[in-house]
Amino acid sequence: MSKYNPWVEILDPKSKTQLCYLDKVCPLLHKQHSNPWYPARQALKLHPEGKALSDDDILEELPVGTTATMFLQDLGPQLGWTMVFLAESIGPLFICLLFYYRLPYIYNHEFDYTRSPHVVVRLACICYMLHYIKRLMETIFVHRFSHGTLPLQTIMLHCLYYWGFAAWQAYYINHPLYTTPTYGNLQIYSALAAFLICESGNFSINLALNRISCNGSRPTEIPYPTKNPFTWLFFFVSCPNYTYEVGSWISFTVMTQCTPVAVFTCIGFIQMTIWARGKHKTYVKEFKDYPELRSAIIPLFL
Repeated sequence: MSKYNPWVEILDPKSKTQLCYLDKVCPLLHKQHSNPWYPARQALKLHPEGKALSDDDILEELPVGTTATMFLQDLGPQLGWTMVFLAESIGPLFICLLFYYRLPYIYNHEFDYTRSPHVVVRLACICYMLHYIKRLMETIFVHRFSHGTLPLQTIMLHCLYYWGFAAWQAYYINHPLYTTPTYGNLQIYSALAAFLICESGNFSINLALNRISCNGSRPTEIPYPTKNPFTWLFFFVSCPNYTYEVGSWISFTVMTQCTPVAVFTCIGFIQMTIWARGKHKTYVKEFKDYPELRSAIIPLFL
């Protein structure tokens, strides 16, 4: 936090009472001063209602005098990004199976423990399981997460989003009155092929990104295509993993011809576009020789 050792006064943001007085800012503040909060749970602010200081902020560059007054806020229980991704992905797997096997109290009793006769419903279940199993495996073995955390309340909202949409989609796809796609097998199998291509592409991009060196969440080198054809999308976009992800859900929407899936796809596209544009700006800012042809998520457009 600091290149030198000024005096730092730590106050409670609500009562304004002094918690401690330091001759240096130490990351082990919680241990040195009998603070029960672990580091990820702490936020230091210059004003009670202000923005939390970043770990990269330098104390001598902040608008403070020889004695810096800061406010220590409890952010509540925190979990790392690995646990966040695991929690988001495990729920939809079980929810999908609950509806696929039509457990009691979901539909009418006459349909308990039955399965849909439609091939597209079985394929939809397989694709859904494949997507989230892949996501779990990538979380455990491929992704490299920063040391950032999320509050427990925010994680619960994330899970509500993914689990809720999983239930909504599965309810309609496995419903006894579900109507198969308009163009039959042509629509189903062409969309299935597109889905598998996009899932393979997303996995290939995640493997390629795993080999890129980073400083925390900041990239230290530009990702480039490899010999794997799925990575050639790097020629045109900064975040092909999001491009493939959107492609997977568009394909799944076409295959199932289901409104809840389409809604989930639209919301996901908006969110991933925001993330992609943010990462694209970071690449452009960090690297002066960044390829000009690349856009954020949609080649030559967005």
